[in-house]
Amino acid sequence: MHKRTTLFLFAALLAIAACTNKKKSESEPVTAHQPQEHWSYQGETSPEHWTEIEKNSDCGGTSQSPINIIDNTTVPMDPKDSLHLFYSPKTLLSKVENNGHSIQFDFETGDSIQFRNQVYYLKQIHFHEPSEHKINGVTYPIEAHLVHMSQNNQLMVFSVLGVEGEESQLFEFFKSFLPLENGDTKEIHQELDITNLSLENRGYYYYSGSLTTPPCTENVNWIVFKDPIVISLDEVLALRKNMPLNNYRNEQPINDRTVYHK
Repeated sequence: MHKRTTLFLFAALLAIAACTNKKKSESEPVTAHQPQEHWSYQGETSPEHWTEIEKNSDCGGTSQSPINIIDNTTVPMDPKDSLHLFYSPKTLLSKVENNGHSIQFDFETGDSIQFRNQVYYLKQIHFHEPSEHKINGVTYPIEAHLVHMSQNNQLMVFSVLGVEGEESQLFEFFKSFLPLENGDTKEIHQELDITNLSLENRGYYYYSGSLTTPPCTENVNWIVFKDPIVISLDEVLALRKNMPLNNYRNEQPINDRTVYHK
């Protein structure tokens, strides 16, 4: 009899413990780690939501890029603020990467530009399709960004717009390293002639803006060249197939900024 009573009490204690644990698990919040959303160009992580998901970024700032440049609202640049390019016909490419947002070619240290007595070194070139910047409301099929950095980490980005037409020797060189899967990198260590872009004598616009991808860092110097370069449809398509569809940020307000022309 004593043995039966002991077994009964033990079973009852197990039932009470199970019930208590069930109630506890039902009332406690789920504490499993939720991965942080990463910005993209589509859906709930598209540019319209970057300020929400990139909390510590400048994406909600008042000096953001890209912008729509209206030519007749720009003002002439001071002549002493001229731009000087020191590009070599033997620029050294280091590697190419598909970073999931664009195709990016990295340069080895060498080529540079000078603007307002500051020297900036060419670091990389990447692409957006269609263009991010507009001129007089016109969107172009593709836009190349040539990113330069000074020794004190100031940024100068060239925006080179592209239209479809005849084949470009430079872009054929870029195309030769494609396709490239998302996350893949190819070592290059070859020379190319970046002077084929013929930027030295092109008119341009200048303004102070930001990176067009998170963290949307502001105080970036932008040079947007007025006249587009010409590349073939096949070259545009080759880049497009290796990048997210429509990898561009929506137009940002100019606010009280001045856009200069040269």
